[in-house]
Amino acid sequence: MLRILMVLAICITLAGCGDDQAANTEDQPIRGLRTFLIEEVEQSTVRRYPSVLQPGSLSTLSFEVSGRLKEVNLDVGQRVMEGHVLAEIDPRSLELQVEASEAALDQARSTAKNADEEAQRKSDLLEKGVTTKAEADKAQTNAETSAAQVVQAERSLQTAQENLSKAVLKAPYDGTVNSVEVQSYGNVSPGSAIATLYSTNQFETSFSVSFDVVNQLVVGKKVKVRLADNPSIVLKGFVSELGARADTVSSFPVVAKLEESDPTMKAGMAVEIAMEFSVEKGEGFTLPLSVLPFEGEIDPPENSNDTGTAKIFVYDPETKTVKEREIQIAGVRENSLIAISGLELGERVASAGVSFLRDGQKVKLLPDSE
Repeated sequence: MLRILMVLAICITLAGCGDDQAANTEDQPIRGLRTFLIEEVEQSTVRRYPSVLQPGSLSTLSFEVSGRLKEVNLDVGQRVMEGHVLAEIDPRSLELQVEASEAALDQARSTAKNADEEAQRKSDLLEKGVTTKAEADKAQTNAETSAAQVVQAERSLQTAQENLSKAVLKAPYDGTVNSVEVQSYGNVSPGSAIATLYSTNQFETSFSVSFDVVNQLVVGKKVKVRLADNPSIVLKGFVSELGARADTVSSFPVVAKLEESDPTMKAGMAVEIAMEFSVEKGEGFTLPLSVLPFEGEIDPPENSNDTGTAKIFVYDPETKTVKEREIQIAGVRENSLIAISGLELGERVASAGVSFLRDGQKVKLLPDSE
């Protein structure tokens, strides 16, 4: 008997709870809804690509002569002007070469003078019949050989003087030191890297795009470059190179040069490249990112056409409910999505508290949405 009474009590309690839940459901207040009214058509979309600033001109500097370096007072990141002395070779050995070449030239000139006089003397004796023609020809040959040796000595002196002038390495243009490859008082050989220098007046950036995007690009297309460290700085640029071969699967390299610069710009800074394209189906509608149930919730596309799908809630004024709907996204423009199908002008899309909505839910438009 006791067991029967306990079972009846539990049943009564559960029945009471069910009635309370039903009552709560019926009494649940209608949620207020803030919406976004679709009233403008967009005909272009913006695609964005992350990248890194690179110098437009990067030069590896070296000496054309060998020797022992003097003290190197050069630092990475140091700005230099055109003609600035970057490094010097101890000139003493080169000066000795110049002195030796000068002495050799003096000797060659003296020898040439004597040979010329001897040739003239033999020629006079030949006319008088005192010497043979063979002797005269031999003297003339010696004179010509000595003259050629003078020319060779002059060239050797010129080379030695040029080598001496090459003992100083100067900046070929205004720029910033990217790296220093040597230390003070070390020996260097011709062509060995001393430092690398990049121009601060010209920057470029490289990134990769999909197949359909690269087919829409041409050299000269305008781009905008935003500095990641300072988003308020947006600079103009243009596409300067297009890769005809993909680096990876369906990923084609693109290079863009900047037309403008900023004093805060440095090689290696993160940037964002923005390029404007026509909307895929000719036109679309802009939607704030807040229309997504969870920000950034876009299903990836089935094909590599850079579009995707997303689910949103559209307000139905007749039933005063929200209906879940799938739309196609073609890209973004500034901080808005570009929807190319699934919506019509004049419709309202839920734009706040979307993650708490469900299909068919009763709602009430907030005053600022009406």
